Amino acid sequence: MEPATDIASRGPLGPRRRPVVALVLTGGGARSAYQVGVLRALAEILPRARNPFQIIVGTSAGAVAASVLAAEAHVWREGVAGLLRVWSNFRTGQVFHVDAPHVVRSGLHWVLSLISGGLILSPPKSLLETGPLKALLAREIDCNGIRRSIARGHLRACALCATSYATGQSVAFFDGVPEVSEWTRAQHMGRRSELSQETIRASIAIPLLFTPVKLGDEYFGDGSMRQLNPLSPAVHLGADRLLILGVRSPHSSGVDAARPATMPSPGEVLGFMLDTLFTDQIYGDLEHIDRMNQLVRAAPQARGLRAIETLMIAPSVDPSEIAARHAADIPAGLRALLRVLGGRPEVPGHQLTSYLAFEAPYTRALIELGYQDAMRSRTTLRAFVAGERLQSAPDAPGMTQLT
Repeated sequence: MEPATDIASRGPLGPRRRPVVALVLTGGGARSAYQVGVLRALAEILPRARNPFQIIVGTSAGAVAASVLAAEAHVWREGVAGLLRVWSNFRTGQVFHVDAPHVVRSGLHWVLSLISGGLILSPPKSLLETGPLKALLAREIDCNGIRRSIARGHLRACALCATSYATGQSVAFFDGVPEVSEWTRAQHMGRRSELSQETIRASIAIPLLFTPVKLGDEYFGDGSMRQLNPLSPAVHLGADRLLILGVRSPHSSGVDAARPATMPSPGEVLGFMLDTLFTDQIYGDLEHIDRMNQLVRAAPQARGLRAIETLMIAPSVDPSEIAARHAADIPAGLRALLRVLGGRPEVPGHQLTSYLAFEAPYTRALIELGYQDAMRSRTTLRAFVAGERLQSAPDAPGMTQLT
């Protein structure tokens, strides 16, 4: 078996039916280009058959890829090709306005609102204006295709996760086969819904940066907020195996411990918050699943419990380092915004840039990293998705296994 890169595998399945495999796409802003690279590799190494993932769950930027793959489940390789085309040719201006007039107008709005105490102008709804992203999603994603994929048997369920500002709950909006039921747990719930452009935009509405989206009578924001159990929706939808595509190495805390202790800038704080928002809960939930698997093995007669196998692949190189190497490609408007926030793109290992730099040279580098990481682990990935038994995690440098 060839070596893998930053993959965690847990929990043997007992002898039973072919497992239901779910694809879980985490949030990560521009870092999600790494997931597209992994998907590109999967499209090459998996047998050329029907969609290999019966369940697809996406959160934040992962909700975009999840929607594309679900809508084109009958030709999922074409869905991967479409994602590859968009992410390989990205420009920040396709996500939010970074030209000088918009940046100046936004800055003046904030200043006037602050000076007047909100009397002259009400506070802005967000730091960034995301009109271009709305147009891009409408052009690239046919949400009606998700329902068709389910109705024609190409997909069991698809869920997009968002957070309610009214209740504080993490909500997994899902569409699926009739036997999939809604659920309610502490701080999270599953709500059957017709998935739409608004659902996607709600899931990716990063707090403060993007405007909240109204769904029904509630406003929603990024699905990573309050998502204490990000793997739970896939399990509730019936998955036995979870293939998780992350955006940060499990061995990286997202900070540079070698740097001298200086007062962090607002941009550094925001970058740290995004890193925490998108990643930390995943590793905590993996540990929770591992403990539950140990309980199932110890008490196989326990009712209502089943073992869940997980396989996670994450970057072997910190995306912040890659973003720093492409600092010159960042448009002037975004560079100015980062400078004001103190998130200077020229600082090695800077986090905020790695989440906001939707520029082709950077996203292509992440795509290539994801592709190479996945190809090094192709035997394990192929076996896991095919439902074969994994005796143990592959032995590779830099890998993590919780048992």
